[in-house]
Amino acid sequence: MTNKKRLELTWIGKDQRPKLEPRILLEDVTRSYHARHRVTGHNIFDNRLIFGDNLLALKALEQEFAGNVKCVYIDPPFNTRQAFEYYDDGLEHSIWLGLIRDRIEIIRNLISEDGTLFVHIDDNELGYLIVLLDEIFGRQNRITVVSFKQGAATGHKAINPGVVSTSNFIVLYAKNKSSWKPNRVFTSRNKRDTRYGQFIDNFDAPYAQWRFITLTEAFAKSRHLPVRGLKKAVGDSYEALLSDFVIENASRVVRLARPDYNAVSGEARSMIDFSHKTREILRLERNGFSDMFFVAGERILFYSDKLKLIDGKYVAGEPLTTIWDDLLSNNIHNEGGIEFPKGKKPEALIKRCLELATIEGDLVLDSFAGSGTTGAVAHKMGRKWIMVELGDHCQTHIIPRLQKVIDGEDKGGVTEATGWKGGGGFRYYRIAPSLLERDKWGNWVISKEYKASQLAEALCKLEGFTYAPSDTLYWQQGHSTERDFIYITTQTLGADQLQVLSEDVGAERSLLVLCSAFRGNPERFTNLTVKKIPTTVLSKCEWGHDDYSLNVQNLPMAQREEEKVKRKSGHPSLFDDQEA
Repeated sequence: MTNKKRLELTWIGKDQRPKLEPRILLEDVTRSYHARHRVTGHNIFDNRLIFGDNLLALKALEQEFAGNVKCVYIDPPFNTRQAFEYYDDGLEHSIWLGLIRDRIEIIRNLISEDGTLFVHIDDNELGYLIVLLDEIFGRQNRITVVSFKQGAATGHKAINPGVVSTSNFIVLYAKNKSSWKPNRVFTSRNKRDTRYGQFIDNFDAPYAQWRFITLTEAFAKSRHLPVRGLKKAVGDSYEALLSDFVIENASRVVRLARPDYNAVSGEARSMIDFSHKTREILRLERNGFSDMFFVAGERILFYSDKLKLIDGKYVAGEPLTTIWDDLLSNNIHNEGGIEFPKGKKPEALIKRCLELATIEGDLVLDSFAGSGTTGAVAHKMGRKWIMVELGDHCQTHIIPRLQKVIDGEDKGGVTEATGWKGGGGFRYYRIAPSLLERDKWGNWVISKEYKASQLAEALCKLEGFTYAPSDTLYWQQGHSTERDFIYITTQTLGADQLQVLSEDVGAERSLLVLCSAFRGNPERFTNLTVKKIPTTVLSKCEWGHDDYSLNVQNLPMAQREEEKVKRKSGHPSLFDDQEA
């Protein structure tokens, strides 16, 4: 008999999971913001910026948004053991894994079946992160690992011996790979494809009469210059001007290539055979595809077929690969009009992720908002967004940045590429305090900060009900089904009040009643379930815990090497029985 064990990553404290309190979110209308007028009919106003611990925020979102988030991009602390200005990034390895795991598990619940997760990370925890994500999402749902060029081998980094690190990584997972339908994304080629060196001089003539000249001849002809000495006459801008000429005349710039005879259709093979017997140009018309042209056994390839519409311009493009070396993060310090040293990501990077995994109107989440790049880009691209941030830069950096985007004053980043003119808005939320607090005798009681409506909403969430108070029936404050309702009150209910409630509810419906206390025997009312608060919820969560952030204080000291040696040797220390 063999023991079957699953392949998994283990670490100290892996089995320890926090019992999170599903808090409610409280809007601060003084910080919510929207445009003065509608710019288009598609402006989105109900985006959410949440201030508070991101684990509590994710839990707060779970009931309402489970299965509705199309794309998640997160850029968690890299665990590089460096102290950055806006967050502490030095965590003990096991603790980092536990904290990331807790967040990823909720994030997976939030993502739709056809949704995507992007995790931006460096090489310190890359290998462990992949195994962790394999456990949570399933290895079969891992899409790829992208290498992102973060910088160049210059400055102080180039002085150090060994390999100079210039890359970060983006790990992609689908919620369900069988339902995942990414968009086709192309990237711009940095250089002109020099294999396309011929030009159709009389393109407007019937194709059988086309006459070919060299690209150099055509370029010289367009500038009324002789071919001899052309580069010298044009000067240093020769290559740039020639590239522009190729783009402008892409349908006339061509090259000849011998087709793979066995890879084309039978009709194409017949035309290739016939083209060997004639000097004429032959044309094969195709439905849904560009026509094929042949001459002397070779196919005529057009530069126009290489062009793709990228950021509003037709440029030579190629399919997106796993090497993203065209989105350098230098010169981005002023994007959004804010500075965020060593933490800001290029808007072009987020745009590429959203282009790959979303369409307009989809919901995007970033629970490590940082400087607010994800929300800014999602807003410009017509996506709905939710961002979470705990640091003070939520007010000092993110809000001003988003206000500029909404007012149409942000001219940088991907503004031009997306054609953004302003509009829309967002709602600012903070996480509500813990529902329960201790009184002066140490007993758990309902927090004094909760109003009646907030108490009802919080208890609905705790009990798994949708908060939806009725305008006519005071006892209908939420529902779990069409016939199952909840009623919350801080009063003590007597037998007569329970009798009236039971009669109002009727035999076809059921009601969960949460109250401070009750008299009589509620079990005689078959359509009522009566429970006391806070007694009924005490064991559900960790109360009064407001900070699950990636900051660790008072870590235990590592055991000294000499102590390890003494204990392994079997000889007790003189201080074994004494407290240090």
